[in-house]
Amino acid sequence: EVSIGLVIITVLLCVGSLNLSKIVEAQKTVWFFIPLFPMFIIYFISALAETNRSPFDLPEGESELVGGYFTEYSSMTFALFFLGEYANMILMSAMGSILFLGGWLPPLDIAPFNWIPGPIWFALKISLLLFGFLWVRATFPRFRYDQLMRLGWKIFLPFSLFYVVLVAGVLVAFDWLPTP
Repeated sequence: EVSIGLVIITVLLCVGSLNLSKIVEAQKTVWFFIPLFPMFIIYFISALAETNRSPFDLPEGESELVGGYFTEYSSMTFALFFLGEYANMILMSAMGSILFLGGWLPPLDIAPFNWIPGPIWFALKISLLLFGFLWVRATFPRFRYDQLMRLGWKIFLPFSLFYVVLVAGVLVAFDWLPTP
């Protein structure tokens, strides 16, 4: 969660606004995925951990119990758990699309891409990030709790803080600060 907050701060430094529409409009020339690539990777991995998706699904211990913490729930309660988890995945994918992939903007501002409406571009980008969630789930083994804490506190937090300072320094040094 702390790393996601610092990632959002780097994007806000580049835009100068908390308005999601202005964040998307600031990406008309280049998506933030390109200049802030390390922060995109940290955002994606932190979103996996925040949504309790594999390899960070620590509450689910399939080897210890039949179905982990789901054994006490059945039918509608179980369905509501899954609905909440997938809604959180869609929310994180939508925020990732807005913060780094240009939201509803097409990848190139030329004729064939402009024919496709913005909501379809937005849905495609969300689907791309959701595919990444599923791909990681099928690829990597589960992390232990101590490995997750080490990753979050000893790797992501210092790197995110360094990158916030770096982005702020570059924006000030080259006079690229956004105008309000």
